[in-house]
Amino acid sequence: METALYLPIKRFLETAGYSVKGEIEGCDIVALSEDEPPLVVICELKLRFNLELILQAVDRAAASDEVWLAARVSAKGKGREGDRRFRNLCRRLGFGMLGVSDNGHVDVIVSPDAPMPRRNTRKRSRLVAEHRRRKGDPTSGGGSRAPIMTAYRQQALACAQALRHGPLRPRDLRPATPNAAKILLNNVYGWFERVDRGIYTLTPAGVEAIERWCPQLADDRSAVLSISE
Repeated sequence: METALYLPIKRFLETAGYSVKGEIEGCDIVALSEDEPPLVVICELKLRFNLELILQAVDRAAASDEVWLAARVSAKGKGREGDRRFRNLCRRLGFGMLGVSDNGHVDVIVSPDAPMPRRNTRKRSRLVAEHRRRKGDPTSGGGSRAPIMTAYRQQALACAQALRHGPLRPRDLRPATPNAAKILLNNVYGWFERVDRGIYTLTPAGVEAIERWCPQLADDRSAVLSISE
């Protein structure tokens, strides 16, 4: 029961200098500082950290100076307290997280005044670059299992479409695909094969890729431009 968490959290807050009482106006715990006016701290209890606990904290935020979420921590370390996304959500909302172990020990997982998660500039740059390189909007959002039509795959398909008409050199593909040399050399998808020094042809896997990804393309060189434009 959630009431088993009450005494450990009450002792924790009292040690911090608060006067603590339970079940006030629908709040699991309300703690007041000795200041005048007092600092109002609300703590909501759940057996596990979950979305409902977050929603309760959102509801309490307007009536308090601090909001804490408290739950029993997972003995195997598989609870939400170990989920960085959950912790970052609490940081962004300004909520604290308290973990209660089986022996009643309380740990501060996230402080209400914890700094906001730092912006990941590298990931942000990758998002912007991929968005700008991708031609059109070839993949519907929401899918998770099907392969995605990335900008790189679009460029590789442009190379494959050109090679469908016979072996070529990377420089022959450069007008449509500037990165053709790297794409042919790395051969990420196994679509290309070097038949001579600096000359590449299409593998059976490459032919299958065109049939799968570009069934609407006509079998001519002008079709290459529809992928790369």
